[in-house]
Amino acid sequence: MAVILIIHSLLRWFVLLFGILAIIDAIRGITGNKPYTRRNNRMSLFFMISFDIQLLFGMILYMTNGWFDYLKEGMGTVMKDPIIRFFTIEHALMMLLAWALVHISRSAVKRATTDISKHKKSLIFSGLALLIVLISIPWPFREVGRQLFPF
Repeated sequence: MAVILIIHSLLRWFVLLFGILAIIDAIRGITGNKPYTRRNNRMSLFFMISFDIQLLFGMILYMTNGWFDYLKEGMGTVMKDPIIRFFTIEHALMMLLAWALVHISRSAVKRATTDISKHKKSLIFSGLALLIVLISIPWPFREVGRQLFPF
């Protein structure tokens, strides 16, 4: 499972990179009143794909590293320990919410009729998703922190 954790830790950088690029493209589109281009679509698609892969590895870790087993012991046990609470509840739920927002962003952009509304929807939903991801990552400076690069 150490290999899965390393892959999961490395994939976060792709999720962050494509999320930031998607948001930058959306801001440029709004401020420059630019058309929604193939590049804009690709950045949001890569954001979604990298997030989907990240979720897959995260769910494997959740089920095999014992985080799911803590729930069987009861919420009292989970909520008492900040590390267990973070990985069992906070990280998992917040990342699922961010994942859903990325998918909502893709759907909302497809349904939007004007280029400016496509950029705005992309900025709002992808921006919220990226903010949640940044808040939910176990950064090294946090009590529940992990290394930036796990080698």
